[in-house]
Amino acid sequence: MIGIIALAALVVPTLLVRNAPRLPYRAHRVPPVALPNRVVPKEELPSVEPVAIADLSPDDARAFNAAIPFSTDPNPAARPFHLIGPADSQERALDCLAAAEVYEAGDDALGERAVAQVILNRVRHPAFPKTVCGVVFQGSERSTGCQFTFSCDGALLRWSPTAAAWARARDIAKMALHGAVFRPVGHATHYHTDWVVPYWSASLDKIVGLHTHLFFRWAGWWGTPPAFNRSYVAEEPKIALLGKLSPAHAATAEETDLGSAGDPGATGLLFDVRKAAGAIPASAVPAAVAGDQNVFLVTLPEDMVPDLYPALALRTCGDRPYCKFMAWLDSSKKPPRLPPSGEQAAAMSFSYLRDERVQYVKALWNCDQFRRPTPAQCMRRAPAPAVPKPQPSPGPTPTSEAAPLDGVRRKAAPIQNKAGAAAPASPASSVPSSD
Repeated sequence: MIGIIALAALVVPTLLVRNAPRLPYRAHRVPPVALPNRVVPKEELPSVEPVAIADLSPDDARAFNAAIPFSTDPNPAARPFHLIGPADSQERALDCLAAAEVYEAGDDALGERAVAQVILNRVRHPAFPKTVCGVVFQGSERSTGCQFTFSCDGALLRWSPTAAAWARARDIAKMALHGAVFRPVGHATHYHTDWVVPYWSASLDKIVGLHTHLFFRWAGWWGTPPAFNRSYVAEEPKIALLGKLSPAHAATAEETDLGSAGDPGATGLLFDVRKAAGAIPASAVPAAVAGDQNVFLVTLPEDMVPDLYPALALRTCGDRPYCKFMAWLDSSKKPPRLPPSGEQAAAMSFSYLRDERVQYVKALWNCDQFRRPTPAQCMRRAPAPAVPKPQPSPGPTPTSEAAPLDGVRRKAAPIQNKAGAAAPASPASSVPSSD
């Protein structure tokens, strides 16, 4: 009997499993994500927007990215890039490219070569800056976001690559800047990891995947070789955040005085402001406020890099020993004269003050409008008005005073004369409190 029961305990579950109905396989469902899908015509320059990520989990993002097919159009290699310009500018370009490689791809030679090629493709494309450092640090100074995350998320301050990793990144950068081409990514100008979905990904052609990174180029004419027709500008800006890695980006005393508002190594994108000031034409210099030749209320050019504001202030102030330069991006908020109202002061974008009598020079940005790497470069914002505390409702007047504390000397109430005026104080007007 026991044997029959044991046999049934084995046979019955087996029969149930073998004869269970088959359920259809359902693949991982990707949540719907509304992404733009537009091919920009040749007559319209494509915009370079800050990176915005769809709200998907890593698994959903991988499934979504896997569902996007690779482009079947030809993927020609980019032309070799040959670095030109002064030796110090070339060193800055080399270290900007090496930093982007190692912070974006890690200590991975294949990934570093791909990142370097994307950056050089951008240098040649009219939608991007025309310097290597300008491309790498594009948007890092604004609060709207950067193009390469490491340039604005504090990674440069949190950690540094090992000496071996930095040396290899520089070697790869040097090869890329002197003719080496990484063919697999072709004319890619964008990439992202496969566990995120940027909102620009649906409007670009996916051309190749390397490890966990996917590479894209613009759809239509803007992704073809003729679109990459801009020349390189061989005058690389200094990136003071790279000063600890690169001697070529270390700020000089002259640059620190004006470009970083007294905070060496803190600014994200540092120019030689005296050199830049000399390049600003006289026609761009604003007029002083009527009645005061040392005060300038200015509307800033919309296309000017915020780190060049000190150069504009320096060019405007000239050799004045005292100069006050106040500037707004929104011309409607600029006051016609001083002082500005509270709303106008809050909308001010940049200020510069020089007073040689006390050896004072200070440049400040509105950090609600521009990303700055340190609060020392930010204007102080007016504190919110204090909310008055509610006053207790008046109660009945007490008939007697509270008993005084023992051992405390108190000043007696002043003695009034017949006219009601207080009499002069005397040594006897203050007595010890009684028990």
